[in-house]
Amino acid sequence: MRYFSTRDQIAPVTFSEGLLMGLSPDGGLLIPEVLPTFSEKQIIEFSHYSFVDLAKIIAKQFAKNDILENQMDKICDDAFNFPILLKKSKNHTAILELFHGPTCAFKDIGARFLASAISQLQSLKKEKLTVIVATSGDTGSAVASAFFQKPFVEVIVLYPDGKISPRQEIQLTCWGENIKSFAISGFFDDCQRIVKEAFLNPWWKSNKNLISANSISIGRILPQTFYYAWAALKYFSEFGKKPGFIIPSGNLGNATACLWAKKMGFPIREIVMSTNINHAVLDYSKNGHFLPHPTISTLANAMDVGNPSNMERVLNLFKDYKEFQKEITVLSVNDSQISECIAQGEKKWGEIFCPHTATAVYAREQLQSQDWIIVATAHPAKFETIVEPLIQKSVIIPAALEKLLMKKISKKVLPAELEKLKLEIL
Repeated sequence: MRYFSTRDQIAPVTFSEGLLMGLSPDGGLLIPEVLPTFSEKQIIEFSHYSFVDLAKIIAKQFAKNDILENQMDKICDDAFNFPILLKKSKNHTAILELFHGPTCAFKDIGARFLASAISQLQSLKKEKLTVIVATSGDTGSAVASAFFQKPFVEVIVLYPDGKISPRQEIQLTCWGENIKSFAISGFFDDCQRIVKEAFLNPWWKSNKNLISANSISIGRILPQTFYYAWAALKYFSEFGKKPGFIIPSGNLGNATACLWAKKMGFPIREIVMSTNINHAVLDYSKNGHFLPHPTISTLANAMDVGNPSNMERVLNLFKDYKEFQKEITVLSVNDSQISECIAQGEKKWGEIFCPHTATAVYAREQLQSQDWIIVATAHPAKFETIVEPLIQKSVIIPAALEKLLMKKISKKVLPAELEKLKLEIL
């Protein structure tokens, strides 16, 4: 299996080379030369597999003929040591809970796979790496947790100052040792810009062996296909119908993974991207013009992205926006609707939702068709300042989150300039 850039200006690379590359040198994002496909007989057989066993099968296909292919069983066992749940709900709907990992967000799945794979490579190479990651809330803590105390690895986390929840910030700044976190004066898009600039900057390329842990990294996005494949099979096996997925969407990594799982042949009917009022993807779905815009702050802060990087990967899958329209529905949900959905969540669904999951729940309530899986991306306890006033009670804090909240934090604020970051890490 080889990997190419979405901009098609580099020679193909192996899976391991792609893990260590992050952003392609031509500024594009890596994509597999071909998505693995499976026979109908294999798909039927897979319906009886556990999540981890199915992950191993798919992962080996993505790492075929790579030095890590034979390490995929170990990598998956190491990475996926927490539950992923598909819970039957009402109205021909299920909820895919992806927030039972160590930082209580779906980003744990991709981050832990990447960290485990990198650790296997580093055990062979013994070279120091610098992981640099921009986060709108959950990615940074998942990456910090996954790489904490890993030998030969330092991590730089950039997050928008004042644009994330208090508990999210604690999870980003509580680590120390090989984890350095910086609050950036600006928005997530400023953090993401700095990361991309670092990959293309001569000093950083000469002095830091950089890799990315954002969803621009092929190692972050590929494992997200695993849970779409598993959940689709599980739903189809139980109910005999292909489910659609409703996916809270910001930087579009999660939605890209679902599109790939569908094209791999897993039983996925259709895909809905639920966005907040950041409208670049919604506008594209209407008129075929993708125009990034300044970020708008919302209650669903992890989805506050005005220029989603993974749009390059999404557009690579379609000839034009008419084809995009046939495959994907984009629904925008504003703060008032998010608040209403959280406030009514227990009454309507018997669940308490985080603001991001609430966008998917609200979208589900607008859809008349049946057999949907709502993707629940984070635990509501991470957003207590938003959720608790709306439901008028405290949210039970998961043990994993409570453990992190007890740690001491260290916060440093920087302007949105790559040169200022350089001075801090010299």
